[in-house]
Amino acid sequence: MKRRWAIALAVFAGWALSGASDPIADLKSAVAAYDGRRYPGAIAALSTLEKRLPKLADYVAWYLASAQFDSQNYAAVPKALEPVWKNVPPSPLAAKAVMLASKAYVANDESKQAVEILRKNYATLPQPAGDLAMANAFEAAGDAVSAAIYYQRVYYGFPISGESGQAETEMGKLRAKLGDAYPPAMPNAMLGRAFKLLDGGNPQRAKKELESLIPQLGGAERDLARVRIGVADYEAKETLAAQRYFRALEISSPEPDAERLCYLAYCARRLKNQDEVHATLDKLARLYPQSKWRLQAVVSDANSHLIENELDTYEPLYRSCYETFPKESQAAVCHWKVVWGHYMRRRPDAAELMRAHLRLFPASEDSPAALYFLGRIAEGANDPASARAYYDEIVREYPNYYYTVLARERLTQITAPPSASVKEFLHDVAFPSRMRTLNFEPNATAKARIERSRLLMQAGLDDMAEAELRFAASTEDQPHVIAMELAALADRRTGPDQAMRFIKRYASGYLYMPLDSAPKEFWKLAFPLPYRADLEKFSKQNGLDPYLMAALIRQESEFNPKAVSRANARGLTQIVPATGRELSRRLKVTPYSTPRLFQPAVNLQLGTFYLKTIVDRLNGHWEAALAAYNAGLSRAHAWLSWGDFREPAEFVETVPFSETRGYIQTVLRNADVYRRLYGPTPQIRAAK
Repeated sequence: MKRRWAIALAVFAGWALSGASDPIADLKSAVAAYDGRRYPGAIAALSTLEKRLPKLADYVAWYLASAQFDSQNYAAVPKALEPVWKNVPPSPLAAKAVMLASKAYVANDESKQAVEILRKNYATLPQPAGDLAMANAFEAAGDAVSAAIYYQRVYYGFPISGESGQAETEMGKLRAKLGDAYPPAMPNAMLGRAFKLLDGGNPQRAKKELESLIPQLGGAERDLARVRIGVADYEAKETLAAQRYFRALEISSPEPDAERLCYLAYCARRLKNQDEVHATLDKLARLYPQSKWRLQAVVSDANSHLIENELDTYEPLYRSCYETFPKESQAAVCHWKVVWGHYMRRRPDAAELMRAHLRLFPASEDSPAALYFLGRIAEGANDPASARAYYDEIVREYPNYYYTVLARERLTQITAPPSASVKEFLHDVAFPSRMRTLNFEPNATAKARIERSRLLMQAGLDDMAEAELRFAASTEDQPHVIAMELAALADRRTGPDQAMRFIKRYASGYLYMPLDSAPKEFWKLAFPLPYRADLEKFSKQNGLDPYLMAALIRQESEFNPKAVSRANARGLTQIVPATGRELSRRLKVTPYSTPRLFQPAVNLQLGTFYLKTIVDRLNGHWEAALAAYNAGLSRAHAWLSWGDFREPAEFVETVPFSETRGYIQTVLRNADVYRRLYGPTPQIRAAK
């Protein structure tokens, strides 16, 4: 050991004599020594870096403490970590440092100190690792009962985590050791584990655990467990077994019985027994009119009739939803379905229903649609002033939405000033307050975070640089500024898809910002255009708008050429292998193999041609083509027959699948943004 330390000190002295003065380079070398398990050398180098690199003192301390821990110098670890906890701004390493310190205390036979530091910082600990550390510390301190309680927290609270198996093993040992003194798990904890297994897609495991719990439960908890056994069968697609079970089950507690009836309705619909569905819904309305399970059953049945375009059947169901449950989140959607049914059947009360929708549900996702079609109704009544007021409101409230694109087009044809009465009505609508413009000039804290991140990048600590920014974006007051920095970092490291995800996550309200209110770099990270030459080339070959194609790719793969969907669709335009083979034969793309779908040029060649063939089969109906791209050609054909559509927007709003409807609107909205960003007259400003 003495020889190793002597060598390490000699190496360090050599660095000093050689005139090495760049602390970032020294940090990089020290981290390389640590990663190479040359701990004495790493410790010798890191020991002097805290003062030489004060802006990254917490990172220096973290690596120093880690090297000391790995070299089994446990007593030195907590002291070495103090700069992490004292760092300004707060260090993203603080919780990890607590966990490392607790491990060092345990390893150094100071288990009470391990328990103390974990307790003091419990709220910041990552879970379930934090509870597992607590259990280990208590066990090392000789408090087996407390250790068992924390192992139970892991086992029952996080059943699908890797830590759960470890906790189960340790619980078994403690149960044998403690005997009657072993603390029994609470029924709600045991139920919670089974429910989490069920929600996590493990119905068979959930059912087995629920069945074993029944003898230990009573009252409402027992009733709920018995119902969820049937739910497990339903989720496992054992529908007939679930139906028989629910029919025979007698439940005395109201909410579990309401859940039983709800799932009976689900079973009946899956088995295509509509009479039984309606009979069960009637029973729910009679016995449990205010239950959330009645709401779920009603909305589910209404949606099934919506898919079949059966207005007379789904309207009373949706109406009962928003009339009986006006405060629930589903109420706005239910109300809009009734409104839209009336509009498409050209009923005279459609306009008043749309105004009612805005008054009752101003935060509704369908508010832009209500405003737009109120404008169209006004235009049809030869009232351009009212139409203008509605369109102006869309442009102001929703600057980057599908209906905003349409409203701007309509406004080019209206010269009348906005109606005063409509403006007064809209003024009284309680639209959510949103930040329209943001200051992209970093404040002092954001500047410090960005500088620290860039220093970490220089030291080769790319993952830590990203973690620094993630921490800042999650905890501090300029997430949009940090999001732009994160996105730029991700764009350089991994590609535009991760960059885009950072914008979406940490600057989530960006679509409410006018395009000219944020820097050009921000918008181009949110709406990237890689592979532009090939995209434009193949779009032109197939008579497609390249901005529409870019918008489709943004929605399909976020420009990740290696993307693979749950349906095994691949690449930029998400082509499934079978379709890829067929398209390659038609286009004479040779040699062809499925991996070539991951090649951007090949994927773009096939994807643009594929979209063009869909457009041609739908007689140039672009909105329907997008519907087909997302949900299939047969569905798009069927939906086109559902009404006498006066304009494409009516078709889009009529699409019954919310995912497909949102897909169409998003692609068309994105195409407009791409056009404004990258077109001949881009509407973006340069960064200050």
